[in-house]
Amino acid sequence: MTNQSTQILLIDDDPIFRLGLVTALEAFADLDIVAEVDTATAALERLTTLLSQEQVNLIILDLALGRSLGSPLTGLSLCQQLKIDYPNLPILLLTAPSEPSQLTAAKRLGVEGYCAKGCAINLIVEAIRQVKAGESYWQMLPTPANSLPPPRWHTQLRQSGLQQIEAALKQVTAQLQQGNLSRLDWLFWTGRRRELLTARWLVNQLLPTDSGLVPSNNSNSPAELQPRLNPSSSRPPVPQNRLRPSPTSALSKTSSEALQFQPSTPQAMTLTKLDSSLANLTNTPLEIDILQVERRRELLRTVLYKFEEMLDALRFSQVTMEQLTQKRSRLLHDLWQVSLTDFFGQYSTLVIGNQTIEMVDILRQDRDIVQTAILDKIPLVIELLGNRLFEAPLMIDNVSYPAHTPEALARAELLLQNVIIQVANGVIQPLLNEFSDIEIIKHNFYDKRLMSSREITRFRNNLSWKYRRNQYIDEPKAIFESRYNLFVLSEIGIKKVAIYSPRRQELEQLQGTQLAVTIAYEFRDAIAPRLRGTVGWVGKGVVYVLTQVLGRGIGLILRGVIQGVGSAWQDTWFGKNGERGK
Repeated sequence: MTNQSTQILLIDDDPIFRLGLVTALEAFADLDIVAEVDTATAALERLTTLLSQEQVNLIILDLALGRSLGSPLTGLSLCQQLKIDYPNLPILLLTAPSEPSQLTAAKRLGVEGYCAKGCAINLIVEAIRQVKAGESYWQMLPTPANSLPPPRWHTQLRQSGLQQIEAALKQVTAQLQQGNLSRLDWLFWTGRRRELLTARWLVNQLLPTDSGLVPSNNSNSPAELQPRLNPSSSRPPVPQNRLRPSPTSALSKTSSEALQFQPSTPQAMTLTKLDSSLANLTNTPLEIDILQVERRRELLRTVLYKFEEMLDALRFSQVTMEQLTQKRSRLLHDLWQVSLTDFFGQYSTLVIGNQTIEMVDILRQDRDIVQTAILDKIPLVIELLGNRLFEAPLMIDNVSYPAHTPEALARAELLLQNVIIQVANGVIQPLLNEFSDIEIIKHNFYDKRLMSSREITRFRNNLSWKYRRNQYIDEPKAIFESRYNLFVLSEIGIKKVAIYSPRRQELEQLQGTQLAVTIAYEFRDAIAPRLRGTVGWVGKGVVYVLTQVLGRGIGLILRGVIQGVGSAWQDTWFGKNGERGK
């Protein structure tokens, strides 16, 4: 390790942001992210190994680490631990704008620098280099002195709204403190509490205080939008086989759904079509078919919003088209991972008998299967990303259409819908592999028509056959025919469409059974016209022989026989009459 090289340990629980930062820093030869971790515990474990090998000399840390997940060791606590154990190791806080008290506490602990997420990459690079050189780098925070106070009506509206929300929260809390609530009543009041917490958080974000920052007593971060799960909670006892929801799962959906899309854009059109019945109108079984309609819609929306967040992270990182191609698999993997975590909840647990299972951790273990069977087979992902990030034109039937033309927008919409449907399939595949016949899973997620063990087994068998057929028949055929099959949304459900795209390189790489399938199709195409011509010629000859030769011959013979019989009968008849006359 040279003195000029900056070896960085990145600590952030957002995989998409980590990917964006890693990609952005690849353009700077003196900066190298040697490791990434997403929890404080993992950071301490990894740091011990890296320091023993002298492979790290700077830490980039998100101050909000662990806060949204209810972790006891948050970013600020980790700063304190790091400064106790490694006082000479510089730390740069790369975090969203936080409360001054949090940043002041971190600075008092000895943290060397702070830079806000979302600022230009050049500023982040400058901060890294300055902190590495032993200097301090702290961006200026908004204060009452350098910001204009909001108008009076603004303040009155905020105070009035918060007062109403706090009054309603007191009523809901009083209801939850009753010990005789039924499970249904408990679910209702906890849902009501989530709504009020969400409203309070939005008021604080949209109508901030005079300082421009949210005060500590009302600054509920997204992590607080659901009640904590702990033994002292007023929640009724959890029965066996009960799925414990994550304390953060609803929050990510609430904050994601605050995203607004411009009208007539691919994402806006896709969001509109998600209000359809989402019935599968194809002849191909999809993993998401197992879900209840509302769960299906919720999952597809989650993937859509996470895809948009990924685009924002890539714009921040100033990624290039070449880097997109290199990171295609990781982009799809991270999109799948954050969608799975958000849909099921980071800390969702299954209580089965005396065993408590971390659901998401088990589902993530199938990442290689999902990557190979689903994610790596999603077509034209780089073209879609290039169109959305760089306004690159799209090729449609060998014609290039600029990004904002109706043709390009329609094609981008199809590609986007195929991505979110396939990633959603990837989210459900591990569930079917690991927890397919768990009762609480079936009641919380499955369509009522597919809840019996027999129907689940049949459904999984159909999916297994689909993978085999796709691998050995459908995919080679699509490559040979230069097309891609896409799953898209319509006003009445999910349908399959085929689009033309040259796939010559893939065709040349086919081997084994897949190659044999294409040869069989080529042989059929080569021999079929000639075989049909030969059969047609032979058929005409057979018809001629049967009708003109044999038919006429048989006809003449029969006519002669009939005439002979008729003549003999006539002679006999008249002969008898002559004798009678005599």
